Amino acid sequence: MECPKCGAADQHGQAICSACGVVFEKYWKYHPRPGDEAAAGMASDDAAPIAAPSRRAVRRSRARSGAGRGPLAELLLPTPVADPVAAGARAALLAVLVVWGLWLITSSVASNAAGESFLHLVNLPFHEAGHVFFGLFGEFIGSLGGTLGQLLMPLTAMLVLLLKTRDPFGAAVALWWLGENFLDIAPYINDARAGQLPLLGGNFGHSAPYGFHDWEYLLTETGLIRLDHQIAQASHVLGSLIMLLAMAWGGVLVYRQLTAER
Repeated sequence: MECPKCGAADQHGQAICSACGVVFEKYWKYHPRPGDEAAAGMASDDAAPIAAPSRRAVRRSRARSGAGRGPLAELLLPTPVADPVAAGARAALLAVLVVWGLWLITSSVASNAAGESFLHLVNLPFHEAGHVFFGLFGEFIGSLGGTLGQLLMPLTAMLVLLLKTRDPFGAAVALWWLGENFLDIAPYINDARAGQLPLLGGNFGHSAPYGFHDWEYLLTETGLIRLDHQIAQASHVLGSLIMLLAMAWGGVLVYRQLTAER
């Protein structure tokens, strides 16, 4: 046997090379023994090749685990959990909101479709509560407070459902409600000069004392009364866009849950 370091011959049975003094066992701890390279080569040749996963498989695995997604994406569109019953119930509710929402969106401001729906009765207590709360900050803010009250309630519900309970579909429904409130407000703004809509208590804007009709007072005080129709239309358009966004968001969530793998 030759010394693996210096090549000196006749080292068979020796623990230490008589020529260079290297300890063979210590040397082989950090260097392959003679024949180890060939054995490793044979083992690698005999091993079956491992197929690399396809791109589609990698994408599916990452989608199921949520890997590679930012916190905002995971908040708005979380990794879906397969639940056919919940997904079916959400799909049914979404269908109702889509049909109802499109009807409200395509109705004119003058038709007061949102104001005559039962949701107006849901929005009304928050409107009046807004007057009471914001009235602490003066007459003008108090008049605006009715509108603020009925907008803040669905906005608060959306934020709680999204950030606190982590229910993005519920947040999408609350966002739809927020948009509907803008449609509910639009006819009231549109009536600022005409004063034809019935007000709480049986009054009408044209016969009630000045300040009783919120938007007559607000637009008169700000010098924008001549723009009541344009502002009303802007409120209707903004509400429509919010509702469309909410329906699209809910639709993506339902689709992802319906197609989620168990």
